[in-house]
Amino acid sequence: MKILDSQGRLFGKLSILDLGAVLIVLLVAVGIFFFPGASGGSVAQVGASVKPIELDAIAIGLKGKNVQDLFKPGDKINVVIRNEPSGEITIKSVKTIPRTLAVPQPNGSVKALPDPREEESFSRNMMFTLEGKGQVTEKGPVLGKMKVKIGTTLELEGKNYIFNASVIDVRVKD
Repeated sequence: MKILDSQGRLFGKLSILDLGAVLIVLLVAVGIFFFPGASGGSVAQVGASVKPIELDAIAIGLKGKNVQDLFKPGDKINVVIRNEPSGEITIKSVKTIPRTLAVPQPNGSVKALPDPREEESFSRNMMFTLEGKGQVTEKGPVLGKMKVKIGTTLELEGKNYIFNASVIDVRVKD
């Protein structure tokens, strides 16, 4: 019996192409499981110090009825950064930012006036000051496993709500 027939099969049963594909799949599996390389992992470092961190975050167009009543200073809420749960953080203060429109005046100036649209009565702009404990690395503060910098989007989740807010200031307390 021939080892390789005219159609490229080994012993008339197994194609060389099939054997090559199986070999590649096995090599990839071995590479993934036995030599995984550097993964995203934690940016937190072993020698990093844990300090209180204060964040100012702003939520634009937060929708809901009586949204301002949901948040009370001292409440603990869950925070998610880049789809990674990053623990609990405490609401230190909440401020509602009035929604205004730029309205041209007859003399050519522009005046900021309250938004009269009815649908905007269920939409709020709010600024939160949040505090929690995080690690301070040479690249900045870390909550959970994620770096927190100005512009980071936080997903804040409480008992009756979940929404996104953007970090506008980060302060590390001593």
